[in-house]
Amino acid sequence: MNPNLDLLHRYPFERLNELKAGITPPAHLKPIALSIGEPKHLSPAFVKQALVDNIDQVAVYPATKGGQPLRETIAEWLQQRFNLNAQGIDADHQVLPVNGTREALFAFTQAVIDPQRRPIVVSPNPFYQIYEGAALLAGAELHYLDCTAENNFIADLSAVPEQVWQRCQLLHLCSPGNPTGAVISIEQFQQAIALADKYDFIIASDECYSEVYLQEDSPPPGLLQACAEIGRDDFSRCVVFHSLSKRSNLPGLRSGFVAGDSQVLKAFLRYRTYHGCAMSTPVQIASAAAWADETHVIDNRSQYREKFAAVTEILRPVLDFPEPQASFYLWPKTPIADTDFAKQLFAEQNVTLLPGQYLSRDTASGNPGENRVRLALVAETEECIEAALRIKQFVQGLS
Repeated sequence: MNPNLDLLHRYPFERLNELKAGITPPAHLKPIALSIGEPKHLSPAFVKQALVDNIDQVAVYPATKGGQPLRETIAEWLQQRFNLNAQGIDADHQVLPVNGTREALFAFTQAVIDPQRRPIVVSPNPFYQIYEGAALLAGAELHYLDCTAENNFIADLSAVPEQVWQRCQLLHLCSPGNPTGAVISIEQFQQAIALADKYDFIIASDECYSEVYLQEDSPPPGLLQACAEIGRDDFSRCVVFHSLSKRSNLPGLRSGFVAGDSQVLKAFLRYRTYHGCAMSTPVQIASAAAWADETHVIDNRSQYREKFAAVTEILRPVLDFPEPQASFYLWPKTPIADTDFAKQLFAEQNVTLLPGQYLSRDTASGNPGENRVRLALVAETEECIEAALRIKQFVQGLS
């Protein structure tokens, strides 16, 4: 067996199940889970119909590179969404469909890391655990950048030691952030680009929450947009990951894409050809329909905006949390240890949250997720409001 398997940490939800084991919550309270970031809004009917209408295409082997119609639709979406320059993005060489970004983030790390050069992967902390697991299995070390209230929950790249950058092969960014909802600015993206040029590493920007934002006229910027503003139209050393899971409420479709540096994607495509992970043709057709439509995405944001307004109004008097900018998470501080908070809340109110320390690692400064919990506002509005009222009652009982 690969000995690096022994380096993997238990997944946060496995730890959460252990925390809740043996507890019987009040039977008269309906269980409400705000722990998993699985969208519960309705999937677009036209996407489901596209799957039905093209189901006979399962008889055809799909190309690993994906079909031209899907890649062109994605390229057009990127051009419009991120204000790319006139030449836009090359659908043939700078776009690659993938079966969800979780699969792609993991596989990408295996493809780009050279384990013979003592590699380091730099990651925000807290983080999506795939970043860590993929790095460990690729034979890399991790360097964690704490995202705290003091730095507005954005990794401070200027705090990274020179010797870390010298060994860095891959920098993970996540904007909007999971679990913080913080948004990286154009200037911060460009700082990362300058560092990648100086030290010759790749930037992988996870932008899966980019279409869930609270101010309709202020969409979060992206790494390719930062490239375009400095005339970097080859997107050298830069790749972005996008998904239909959150944008279009299609987590089960397992559909996303990677876009950016053509030379990096050429190597990644070669890896994927052996990996055996081509997207089925019906899913490609349905995905193209989703990327081509913005009406359902605007409605999706409206639903999240309604939930955030209602829930934050209830919780603001009893919990301290950063003003959400994007994503569908709240990241409040807890008046007691985060694990105790989650455990007791479940026992008393039948509401499940995720302890923040499960999403983070200890560093010299401590664990940046300690004494915080992640609330995923994915359920229907009424259920989120009910959960918020129970959380408020629970917190008031603590004091």
